[in-house]
Amino acid sequence: MTNRIEHPIRIGIVGYGNLGKGVETGLTLHPDMELIGVFTRRNPEDVPSKSPVYRMTDLEQMKDRIDVLVLCGGSATDIPEQAPELQKDFTTVNAYDNHAEIPAHFDIINEVALQNNNVGVIATGWDPGLFSLNRLVAEAVLPKGDTYTFWGSGVSQGHSDAIRRIEGVKLGTQYTIPNETLIEDIKEGKEVAYTKTSSHKRVCYVVAETDADQAAIVESIKTMKDYFVGYETEVHFIDEDEYEKNHTGMPHGGRVIRRGYTDEETMAVYEFGLELGSNPQFTAAVSIAYARAAHRLYQEGNYGAKTVFDIAPAYLSPKTGAELRKELL
Repeated sequence: MTNRIEHPIRIGIVGYGNLGKGVETGLTLHPDMELIGVFTRRNPEDVPSKSPVYRMTDLEQMKDRIDVLVLCGGSATDIPEQAPELQKDFTTVNAYDNHAEIPAHFDIINEVALQNNNVGVIATGWDPGLFSLNRLVAEAVLPKGDTYTFWGSGVSQGHSDAIRRIEGVKLGTQYTIPNETLIEDIKEGKEVAYTKTSSHKRVCYVVAETDADQAAIVESIKTMKDYFVGYETEVHFIDEDEYEKNHTGMPHGGRVIRRGYTDEETMAVYEFGLELGSNPQFTAAVSIAYARAAHRLYQEGNYGAKTVFDIAPAYLSPKTGAELRKELL
């Protein structure tokens, strides 16, 4: 990749929740991109966007006007259902975050993308996404060692979306809380007993529908496979006023730590960290950069499903290879 894209990359947004709004806002910072419109299952008149808003069914007539679709639905049901269908006609980017199902999702998108000469970038964002990439780099650089990932403290979009889909839940937010003592022990070289589930706590704040079965809601949350099973999980029921006052922000962050060795005794610690004022806006920012990469791969005829492992960093930047070598190398 050496050349700058000459014409704006035409972007469509599918879904207008927190992530879709983040993509819409973030695109204003990218002069090499143009937002064609937001596509929704709702009545377009009910979507509070200043951008053009269309029905999902309008996509079929707009194939030639869109270079990349950024899929902004939830990972629980939206992306598994929408992505394979939309992949037939479009190059797509999604932030699918169900880690356990990513291999199967990749295979599905890869098959459809190859059949239709499109590109499908999956599992962007920061975890999966940038954290995944840093786990790979850290393990490649320090082959002898252990890698630890900590999330939070902050709001998980995927987990919050999942609890909001439970019957009887009106509003819900899930916070991931890391074990800070364990983090310090790792960096000091102490032996630790680390697992993803034992190193974090999940705290849920739920506004239940009137007359909802709160015990059933708790049971549904704590037994949700791939999201809550195995974690220490707290569920707190609150009223809507408290929720709106204290639980509508979207901060998050986390760390990837690799404690390894450069010889038999010399320790090195590789750490990558994020502190995010807005989880969805940052996830959107990563997705936008990978939309640029997806378009470049499409132009080269490099079709199929891709992850952050498969895409060279230079493809994320609007700068040419020469500019990157001069300014950043």
